[in-house]
Amino acid sequence: RPVKGAEAGGAAILKSPGSPPPTPGPWSSRRLERLDRLRMPAPIRLRELIRTIRTARTQAEEREMIQKECASIRSSFREEDNTYRCRNVAKLLYMHMLGYPAHFGQLECLKLIASQKFTDKRIGYLGAMLLLDERQDVHLLMTNCIKNDLNHSTQYVQGLALCTLGCMGSSEMCRDLAGEVEKLLKTSNSYLRKKAALCAVHVIRKVPELMEMFLPATKNLLNEKNHGVLHTSVVLLTEMCERSPDMLAHFRKLVPQLVRILKNLIMSGYSPEHDVSGISDPFLQVRILRLLRMLGRNDDDSSEAMNDILAQVATNTETSKNVGNAILYETVLTIMDIKSESGLRVLAINILGRFLLNNDKNIRYVALTSLLKTVQTDHNAVQRHRSTIVDCLKDLDVSIKRRAMELSFALVNGNNIRGMMKELLYFLDLCDPDFKADCASGIFLAAEKYAPSKRWHIDTIMKVLTTAGSYVRDDAVPNLIQLITNSVEMHAYTVQKLYKAVLEDISQQPLVQVGAWCMGEYGDLLVSGQCEEEEPIQVTEDEVMDVLESLLQSNMSTSVARGYALTAIMKLSTRFTINVNRIKKIMSMYGSSIDVELQQRAVEYNALFRKFDHMRSALLERMPIMEKVTNGPTETAQTNGEAEPMKVEPKLLSTAPPSSNQANDLLDLLGGSDVTPAIQTVPSSKPITVGGELLDLLGGLDLSGGTMPLTVQAPQTSQAPFLLDGLASQGVFNDLASGIPPVTAYCKGGLKIEFNFERSNTNPNVTVVTISATNSTEGDMTEFVFQAAVPKTFQLQLLSPSNNIIPARNAGAVTQIIKVLNPQKQQLRMRIKIMYNLNGSPVQDLAEVNNFPPQSWQ
Repeated sequence: RPVKGAEAGGAAILKSPGSPPPTPGPWSSRRLERLDRLRMPAPIRLRELIRTIRTARTQAEEREMIQKECASIRSSFREEDNTYRCRNVAKLLYMHMLGYPAHFGQLECLKLIASQKFTDKRIGYLGAMLLLDERQDVHLLMTNCIKNDLNHSTQYVQGLALCTLGCMGSSEMCRDLAGEVEKLLKTSNSYLRKKAALCAVHVIRKVPELMEMFLPATKNLLNEKNHGVLHTSVVLLTEMCERSPDMLAHFRKLVPQLVRILKNLIMSGYSPEHDVSGISDPFLQVRILRLLRMLGRNDDDSSEAMNDILAQVATNTETSKNVGNAILYETVLTIMDIKSESGLRVLAINILGRFLLNNDKNIRYVALTSLLKTVQTDHNAVQRHRSTIVDCLKDLDVSIKRRAMELSFALVNGNNIRGMMKELLYFLDLCDPDFKADCASGIFLAAEKYAPSKRWHIDTIMKVLTTAGSYVRDDAVPNLIQLITNSVEMHAYTVQKLYKAVLEDISQQPLVQVGAWCMGEYGDLLVSGQCEEEEPIQVTEDEVMDVLESLLQSNMSTSVARGYALTAIMKLSTRFTINVNRIKKIMSMYGSSIDVELQQRAVEYNALFRKFDHMRSALLERMPIMEKVTNGPTETAQTNGEAEPMKVEPKLLSTAPPSSNQANDLLDLLGGSDVTPAIQTVPSSKPITVGGELLDLLGGLDLSGGTMPLTVQAPQTSQAPFLLDGLASQGVFNDLASGIPPVTAYCKGGLKIEFNFERSNTNPNVTVVTISATNSTEGDMTEFVFQAAVPKTFQLQLLSPSNNIIPARNAGAVTQIIKVLNPQKQQLRMRIKIMYNLNGSPVQDLAEVNNFPPQSWQ
C-alpha cells in the first residue's frame, strides 16, 4: 500500500504543470534495479545449454551457439550478477570440456570459492581445478580461502579444499598448507583422512623435503577399517618409498601388517560394499601388491614374509573375470621382482602361460611382455610355453606378433634351433614388411650362435636372403661372405646354390651381392662341378659370364651390386682360361661408365691388365680364412700423411674400400691425436708375395699372400715413401748397415720384447726394427698380438709376426718386423700395445718406448 500511494503521489507531481521532476530516494533506486532484473530474461540452465548444443548439425553452428552464450556470460560477469554466477560458471566449465576457451571465468571461480554457500564453493573449486594451474599467478589468491576452508566446520567444505589442493596446488601453496593437511590426516573422520592422504601425496611430489612431516601420521593409517582410508594410505606409503630409500627401509617393518590386510581381503566373505565381480576390493589388493613389491625388492627377510600370501593370491584368485586377471598380473610382477622361491617363480610363469590362451588381446600382450622380461632369469620355465608363444606369431594383432617374435628369438638355444628356425622362417615368409628386417637380423644372430653345422648355417641364411633379401640389414652381406670363406669344404656347394638362386631371382640385392662375390671367388669350382653335397650342375664359363654381365646391365641392380659383379668378373680372369679377352672388353667398356664407382674400378682393373699383368694372379688369388674378432687390432687408412683409424672387421669388402670413421681402440688407449697407429697385418702361414707391399693403387683390391689388404696411399712428398722400396719382396733387407745397439722395449710378467735396429742403404730415411719376444713363464703365451703407434710425422708399417704363440721357458722367440719412415730425422718415439693369453686369462698392457738409440733415427 505505501508503495502504491507513493506511486500515486509521484504521478500527481508529474502531472502538475510547471513543477520540477521529483528526486527519487534510495528506496526507489533499488526498486529500479530490481525491476530491470525482472525485465531481463534469466540465463538458460546448464541442462538446456547441453540440449541446445547437441542439436547443432555442424561444427560452425555449434561454434555460433557457444559464442552467443559466451557473450551473454561475459555481460553477466561485467554486471557483477551474484544471482546467476554459479550457473554461468557451470556452463563455462562445460564449454571448457568441449575445448572452447574459458579463461575469462578464472576470477569468477575465486569469487565463488569465497562465497559462504556450499553450492557456490563446489562449482568454484571445480572451476579452479579445471581452469587454473600453478603456471598462473591467479591461483595464489586462493591460498587463504583454502586455508580457511580446511578449518571449516563442515567436512564437505574441507573435502573440497583438500581435493583442490591435491589437484592443482603449487609448491608455494603446498608449503603454506602442509601443516593443515597433516592435522586432517590425524583426524578420526574417515571421509577427511582419505582425502588428506591423497593431498599429502601431492604435497610430497611438489615438496619432497616435507615428507618427514607426514611420517608420524602414517603410523596408525593401516589400522583403519575403512577401505578408502586403507587404499589412500597405501598410495601415500608407496609414494614415500619411491621418493626416499630411508623411508623404504623404515616401512619394511610394515610388511607383516600389509600381509595380514591382504590375507583378510582374500579370506573375507561376500561384502556388497567392496565386491567387484566376486572379488573383495581388487583395487586395494593391487595397491598392496605393488607396495609389497617395492618393500621386498633386494630384501631377503621381507621377501620371505610375503612368499606364502603371494602363493595364496596366485592360487585362490578367480581368473574368469578381468578383475582377477589384474590381481594375478600384479602378483606375477611382485613374485618376479622380489627374492622369491623358485617354485613360486615357476607358478608365476605358468600364470603368464595361461594368459597367452586368453581371448583378450591386451592380456596376451601383457603376458608376452612379462615373459620377455623374465626369460633371461627363468629360461627353462618359459621354455615350457614355447609352443604357445610360437602360436602367437600367427595372431592378427601386430603388437602381439612383434612381442611373440622377440620372445621366440630369446627362447632359441642349441637344442631347439632347428625347430625354432623352421617356425621363424615360415613367419618371415608371411609376415608384414615391417617385421622382415628385425626377423631376418634375429635369424642371422641365432644361426651364427647356435648353428648345428656349417651347411645348415649357410642354407638358413640363403633361405633368408631368398625370402626377404631386400629387407636384410647392410651387415648381412659381409657376414655371410665371411662365413662362406671360412667354410672351406662348403665352397663348391655354396657357389652352386647361389648360382641357382641368382638365376631364379635377381631382385634380392643382398643375394645378388653374395652370389656375385662367390661366383668371382669360386667360379672355377662351379664350372668344374666338384660339388659332393648335392648333384652337381653342368655350367660353362660363358654361362657364368653371362649371369654376371646380366647383373651389370640389370635395372634392378644397385650400384653396390654392380661393383660386386664387376670385381667378380675381374677375379674370373685368373679362374677362367678362355674368357680373358671378353673380360678385357668389359673393363674397357665400363671405363667410361657414368657411374663413378664402376668407372674407377674398371680403369684400375684396366691398369692392372696393362701395367701389372705379371702380378694379376697374385693379387686376385683366393681369399684366406678370416678369423672373427670382436676387439681386434686396428687398421689405418693414411691419406696425405694423415692417419684415419678404423677397426679391423673380419669382413671381406672386396668391392669398396672400408670406412675410416670407425672407432680405433689403439688410439683411444694410447691417447692423443698426434700418433699414427701401425697397419696391422694378420699372421698367415703363406709366404708374403710381391703384391703384399703394393700401394692401394687399385682401390681396395684383395692383395694376395695371406695378408690383409693395405689401404695406404703415398704421402705428398718429393721422395718416394718406404712402402715402394724395392718391389722385389726381400730387397729392402739385402743391403742393411748394422751396428746399432738393441733396446729392451718391454719386460713385465715374464714377457720380454727387444728391439734390434737396421738402416736401409737404399733409403736412409727408413729404419727397420726387428722385435724379438720371449717368454720366461711356465706356460705358453697364446694369441700374441703386438701393435705400435708413432707420431704423425712418421710412417709405420707392421709386418706379420713369425708366430702368435710364444713358447714357455724361453724355448723360442716370436719375431716381427717394423718399418719406420722418418723423413724429417726427428727423435723416434713409439707407444706399444701387447695382448696375449696366459693360462686361459687374457692379458693386455701398454708401454711407451722413448730410449731409441740416436743411430736409429739420425
